[in-house]
Amino acid sequence: MKAPKYLVIVESPTKEKTISKMLGSDYMVLSSYGHIRDLPSSKLGVDIEDNFKPSYIIMPKAKKLLPDLKEGAKKTKLVYLATDYDREGEAIAWHLQKALDLPDTKIKRITFHEITQSAIKEALENPRKIDLNLVDSQQARRVLDRLVGYKLSPLLWKKIKYGLSAGRVQSVAVHLICEREKEIAKFNSLEYWSVHAELEKEKEDKSHFISNLFSKGTVRYEKLDVKNKEAVDVILKDLENAQYVVSKVERKEQRRSPLPPYITSSMQQDASRRINFSAAKTMMMAQKLYEGMPIGDEGNVGLITYMRTDSFNVAVQAQKEAKKYVEEKYGKNFLPEKQRIYQTKSKSAQEAHEAIRPTSVYRAPNDIKKYLSGDEFKLYELIWQRFVSSQMTDAVYDTLSCDIKAKNYIFRATGKTLKFSGFLQVYEILENDNGKEKDDKDSSLPDLIEGEKLSLIKLYPEQHFTEPPPRFNEASLIKALEEHGIGRPSTYAPIIKTIQDRSYVRMDQRRFFPTQLGSLVDSVLAKHFAEIVDIEFTAGVEEKLDLIAEGSSKWTKVIEEFYTPFSKDLEQADKNMERQKIKPEESKEICPKCGKPMVIRDSRRGRFLACSGFPECRTTFSIDKNNDIIVKPAPEATGQVCEKCGKPMLKRFGKRGPFLACSGFPGCRNTKRLPKEDGNKEQDEK
Repeated sequence: MKAPKYLVIVESPTKEKTISKMLGSDYMVLSSYGHIRDLPSSKLGVDIEDNFKPSYIIMPKAKKLLPDLKEGAKKTKLVYLATDYDREGEAIAWHLQKALDLPDTKIKRITFHEITQSAIKEALENPRKIDLNLVDSQQARRVLDRLVGYKLSPLLWKKIKYGLSAGRVQSVAVHLICEREKEIAKFNSLEYWSVHAELEKEKEDKSHFISNLFSKGTVRYEKLDVKNKEAVDVILKDLENAQYVVSKVERKEQRRSPLPPYITSSMQQDASRRINFSAAKTMMMAQKLYEGMPIGDEGNVGLITYMRTDSFNVAVQAQKEAKKYVEEKYGKNFLPEKQRIYQTKSKSAQEAHEAIRPTSVYRAPNDIKKYLSGDEFKLYELIWQRFVSSQMTDAVYDTLSCDIKAKNYIFRATGKTLKFSGFLQVYEILENDNGKEKDDKDSSLPDLIEGEKLSLIKLYPEQHFTEPPPRFNEASLIKALEEHGIGRPSTYAPIIKTIQDRSYVRMDQRRFFPTQLGSLVDSVLAKHFAEIVDIEFTAGVEEKLDLIAEGSSKWTKVIEEFYTPFSKDLEQADKNMERQKIKPEESKEICPKCGKPMVIRDSRRGRFLACSGFPECRTTFSIDKNNDIIVKPAPEATGQVCEKCGKPMLKRFGKRGPFLACSGFPGCRNTKRLPKEDGNKEQDEK
């Protein structure tokens, strides 16, 4: 067997496996398993006096890999650095060159959006040098985050609690959640009413339909204009004995265009709304789909393009393939007259990446379902549907709007009928936040003509109250971060994970609540480090990082501009910040064991009632959303025996319902799902 001539280094073993099978015996493919150099965790690792010079070390996990990588480089005449196509990947390539001590003549940088035979071949035919501007941008981000984290966190330990952390982006995310909570707390709900008329055609099919009070004379009713029952009663009195006559009929054709293909943020938001995936889970599944998996006779193949992107660009070849597929599958009338081109609205759009799309639309989800896990299939199907629909024609509706006059009042009814499905054949539109279906389905009205008299079936008022803004969920928080220019495609999922890991926020019914700790840290940062939690300032820093990537700014200058005022704030805060203590919320409950008052505390798993005598008394109770104690039923005997230790199994009750647990706990931790009554299926355990 002949020796390979070239070494290709990728970051992950899965990519190593996939690409190895695509390249011939001339190539050796090895994985670096991510970063191999980083700042040391034991100290700052940045020399502030020497122009913020970073001191990188070989990461412990990389020490075992390095000899093999060096040996591979030594045996081959050229090394291709094939790490990811973003700033992080560029920095990994640069660190590899430094760690392996490779001269510029020995290395070439290659990038690809997708792991397919053609994309790898094209990348090898078009290598380039490492882009040092991209490296500097990533280096600046790393040093900035290190300075904030390692300088600010010790202050929080000293003044609030050991182990706390602050981060340049995570603190803004927590601030957004805390500010929303304040808005909700301050919100005053207002009463308002709407009035509806159920009407019937007097002739033909006597169809019923609902119309809504629209105006009085020429004055349109705004949402809050009818403020109370007295105002409604006046309207109802006025409308007694009124005749209802169609005064205006307007028919229109309405078109709805498809959404662009996914970028990282929209994929994470949609996966959260449609398939209940967290941002972290979405990225983990997308990584697997990108890096490749065995697909029947095709062998290992990458199924989607690179998943960290904020670009809507689509390769010309992919557009041609989609056009061919749509024509074959759905017909020519499902193709737009011109190929669709989507422009990104994001202020932070990075390098010329591609949108997230399937590497071939001919791998239809159901055709490859048997090769994917359930979760991989769900995400692949979403990505496939979104991309294919983005290349299709508009959906077309017939809309009908009718005004109905009753004395000097106008009621309005609207209807919509889908005339041509277009892209809706593939992808359904949902509401932005709550995942409810948007008004894209038929809501037809009977055929009405001007001057036609209608019969009143009933008039009915409805009472409403204004609602506070909703708490953020994962999808809406990512959307807010993106709109404000906070973070980048690679950072949304880690930010969300970090703020939960730090117990700054908790998730309840898929909504974020600030914890007492999160609120305290946010208020302290807002008072002493206003810029750290300032949205505009943080977005400005992100823009400066973009300028570094473009070669328009020096990374050390950006760091200096940030650090000079930040270090002064640190000095002042160290002198002036008082020692802070987390104050738990009081409750009316008394500890049944020691008689001391119980207080409400927060944890990342939710709120709970705890004895104020902690740590001497460790009594705690779970509470519900009304702060009432959740009374769990006593364990019940089941007659079953633990197969691990032979002790009786008990029926216990957890947050997710009843389950079987060994009575030998904590010595034996065996738990099982509770068999359902029919004896065939099992219930979820705690």
